[in-house]
Amino acid sequence: VQLVESGGGLVQFGGSLRLSCAASGFTFSRYAMSWYRQAPGKGRELVATITSTGGVTNYADSVKGRFTIFRDNAKNTVYLQMNSLKPEDTAVYYCYVVLLGYWGQGTQVTVSS
Repeated sequence: VQLVESGGGLVQFGGSLRLSCAASGFTFSRYAMSWYRQAPGKGRELVATITSTGGVTNYADSVKGRFTIFRDNAKNTVYLQMNSLKPEDTAVYYCYVVLLGYWGQGTQVTVSS
């Protein structure tokens, strides 16, 4: 199993980023996927989850209305669209295969005030 995140970077307060997680080595369309994040000195936090078909999504209260998780099963990729970014969104973002328990290597998102 391989999960490769991309799309992180430095953005100003109120800006947007789109993260991607390209998956391989398993049947992507059969598994729910999640995005987590870990800020410096804090534990890993669940940000959003999407079911295998993309029909149901869930979000942490802290990102509801600002972040959108979606997936393209034809491309074996899950995305996290992040809008209205705040400094408190600064973290390393990881994608995760629900039930299989695999993690990507993470991508850094830094939001400047």
